[in-house]
Amino acid sequence: MKLLFITDPLESFKIYKDTTFAMMREAQRRGHTVAVCLPQDLVWQRGSQVTARVRDIVLTGDSTNWFQAQPLRSAALTAFDAVLMRKDPPFDSEYFYATHLLEQAEREGARVFNKPRALRDHPEKLAIMEFSQFIGPTLVTRDPRDIQRFHAEHGDIILKPLDGMGGMGIFRVGPDGLNLGSITETLKMVQKFLPEITEGDKRVLVIGGKPVPFCLARIPQGSEVRGNLAAGGKGVARPLSARDWEIAEALGPVLHSRGLLLAGVDVIGDCVTEINVTSPTCFQEIYDQTGCNVAFLFVDALEEAVAARA
Repeated sequence: MKLLFITDPLESFKIYKDTTFAMMREAQRRGHTVAVCLPQDLVWQRGSQVTARVRDIVLTGDSTNWFQAQPLRSAALTAFDAVLMRKDPPFDSEYFYATHLLEQAEREGARVFNKPRALRDHPEKLAIMEFSQFIGPTLVTRDPRDIQRFHAEHGDIILKPLDGMGGMGIFRVGPDGLNLGSITETLKMVQKFLPEITEGDKRVLVIGGKPVPFCLARIPQGSEVRGNLAAGGKGVARPLSARDWEIAEALGPVLHSRGLLLAGVDVIGDCVTEINVTSPTCFQEIYDQTGCNVAFLFVDALEEAVAARA
């Protein structure tokens, strides 16, 4: 297959843990070719197909100079067997408009994973609303009075922005309510604090509607309340618990039916807190600690999905 990855700049990759790199490596191992572009490289003009300025690359196996790239060229997205949207959050206006260009490419015959419309329809903080049976007490509002009432009811709460990533902008407010007023000026999602966070914020991966049998529990360190790896959390791979299986087997087929080949369901204790669809990670950490080759499972599912859409 000819694969196009839409990514952040390759020079920013930390390949020892980058999931997109793991996908590329497994794809190349199977004989597939890899090209890359940035979201801003997408182009559409009336009378033409959606194109991109792409670079064909080969992974070298070297840990420093890890890829060799050919000069930029213009290519229609329909020229690739699969287009993988792997741009990291935040889901900003640039990302939003890129999904519209990708959806136009789909109308022209391109195969895009995850589906652009599904990316727009499943904002990572709000997608949990559909699965309320699996979430803890949660409030989405712009009214500080609603947040104050929620805090009075639950005492210990987490506040987060709807467009955050990597643990950015997440605050815990305890029973004393310290700084609640200033925090509510900018934050719009509130959840009851789940003390099980000490055991980790589990990333449960779902590929092709099926759970990966291991998750990565991201455990807060020191006095930090956030388990996100970007916030200094420690990643510990574990087999899925019975509750993890229950959640993943309930959500997986629904998400897959909507064009989400890969999703990352975040679980604290028994509760879903987010559903990540833009650029789910943790492939390499799980593989390094358990030997479960998540990239192998993903490329298997990708090959199957491409064949099904052909």
